[in-house]
Amino acid sequence: MFRVVFFEPRIPSNTGNAIRLSAVTGCELHLIEPLGFDLTEPKLRRAGLDYHDLASVTVHPSLDAAWEVLLPARVFAFSAHATASFADIAYEPGDVLLFGPEPSGLPEEVRASSHVTEQIRIPMLPGRRSLNLANSASIAIYEAWRQHGFAMPS
Repeated sequence: MFRVVFFEPRIPSNTGNAIRLSAVTGCELHLIEPLGFDLTEPKLRRAGLDYHDLASVTVHPSLDAAWEVLLPARVFAFSAHATASFADIAYEPGDVLLFGPEPSGLPEEVRASSHVTEQIRIPMLPGRRSLNLANSASIAIYEAWRQHGFAMPS
């Protein structure tokens, strides 16, 4: 299945919603520390409802530690600075969908990493800064999953 990576997430409810996304789609969720919250925060637990035990969530102490687990794989870095559309990618199982923290997004040094296959964006109206992090991950995962006929993870 596909893997969603949140680089240094800051808002617990977005991560809680991503936990629920992981549970209902079968994608893996990888969180890169430092986190802007404690994983036991009520806002995170409430947003994730009772899906925590059904989700695949891994916390990594650094991006380098995550690369050791995730690679080799294609890595798509989502950024408002990119020009290529997420909808133009032919996703493959195992692909990594990398998202930055709210509100700043992925730092340039992460986007420019040699591990990043391509920087892509979700189209928005001009003059808008960004989509909600959990919403962005949902849009991306559902497109990747749709391309594979909503196949059930093995």
